[in-house]
Amino acid sequence: MLKIRLKRFGRKKQPSYRIIIIDSKKRRDGKALEEVGFYNPITKQTKLNIIKIQQRIQEGAQPTKTVNNLIVKAMAKQIHNQEN
Repeated sequence: MLKIRLKRFGRKKQPSYRIIIIDSKKRRDGKALEEVGFYNPITKQTKLNIIKIQQRIQEGAQPTKTVNNLIVKAMAKQIHNQEN
């Protein structure tokens, strides 16, 4: 089963995360099948490739709770920007 999850990188006490597609049995920082985004919790900066994420979810990939929240926020922001 494929998972869409966070992969930590960055320095000690200054985390940054890549949003990746990976087999659920692999370790957190293992080799990813594909990178689909970026998240910095300190600056709240997020960059997602929504199209690739939606394709992978249709193929059966399961996002983690945190990644799901990031996707929902990104979609809401995208809808809000389209209205204005």
